[in-house]
Amino acid sequence: MIRLQSKIFISILLVLLCLPAMAQVGEMRNNFAVGVNGGININSVSFTPTIKQGSLMGITGGLTARYISEKYFAMICGIQMELNYSQHGWKEEYEESTDSYSRTMDYIEIPLLAHLAFGKDRGVQFFLNLGPQIGILLNETEKYEYTGDKWEPNTQVKVQYGKMADNKFDYGILGGAGLELRTKAGNFLLEGRYYFALSDFYGNAKKDPFSRSAHSTIQAKVTYLFDISK
Repeated sequence: MIRLQSKIFISILLVLLCLPAMAQVGEMRNNFAVGVNGGININSVSFTPTIKQGSLMGITGGLTARYISEKYFAMICGIQMELNYSQHGWKEEYEESTDSYSRTMDYIEIPLLAHLAFGKDRGVQFFLNLGPQIGILLNETEKYEYTGDKWEPNTQVKVQYGKMADNKFDYGILGGAGLELRTKAGNFLLEGRYYFALSDFYGNAKKDPFSRSAHSTIQAKVTYLFDISK
């Protein structure tokens, strides 16, 4: 399973790297833009064995660089790279109890995305972003909330409490769609994204307690870009 996930990740990365070479048949562009982005994450973790969860909110934000290489018929083609700080993790909820547990995991992330847009050079465009993402875990914080005298979670799986991540390197697939308003003052983007991790942050060997522990995140993000070259 891990080998298959790695092959998927590498294949998408190779496709993105080949895009500039493939983009030679349309109307050539040389539009380079940079800017900032920010938003919120709605996080959960795919665990095997399963852990019952709610949604954990987090923040995300960082720097964005985008290069548009061509317009092929109605489709504008480019590549986008970001350097972001992003909060992931999970929140547990228990039956017949108001107690809760959450783990916030802080990452530095680098998405490398194919950018495909449809619309006018000035005005509103619809766009799609798709590609791989890698991340490095910086820090993780546990939060216990309970009403009794001590922590007594009502769950069968308990090994995660106090157990820090085994693997700090994270990778997966990121996809998003949104609208961009292109003006003389800059470009304003509103986007929804979904991140599906292919890596596990806990060990997944037979001796380990979890065979899967991968992030799953829905993002709402706004970005501002200004053109360096057109």
